[in-house]
Amino acid sequence: MRKFIIRLIINAVALYVAVAILQNHGITPTSQHWYDYLWLALIFGVINAVIKPLLVIASCPLLVLTLGLGTLLINTLLFYLAGWIGTQFGVGFTVTGFVPAFLGALIVSVVSFFLSAILREEMH
Repeated sequence: MRKFIIRLIINAVALYVAVAILQNHGITPTSQHWYDYLWLALIFGVINAVIKPLLVIASCPLLVLTLGLGTLLINTLLFYLAGWIGTQFGVGFTVTGFVPAFLGALIVSVVSFFLSAILREEMH
């Protein structure tokens, strides 16, 4: 349970950073409350747990041909989808194009990677 809560907080912070950086560059948040990012992180986690494995399996030949760079496209799609689903619940964000979604997914990945590395001891 502790690992789940830490992962949820890491995703919430990563999503907040991405939306804050890209707020005037193609991403518009639905809400400004900090606790809404916890709900958004939960939605993002469910999407990554359920849909991402299916997309990775379905696009396996593409991933092999692009040496894994196709994963960036999958992450972009999942970032966009998380924002759209969150918007349906009043906690998400709208993305106006591919580039903001791509940059948002990239920022979430980088921030999540570094926070996970820093909090690795806490997660075990």
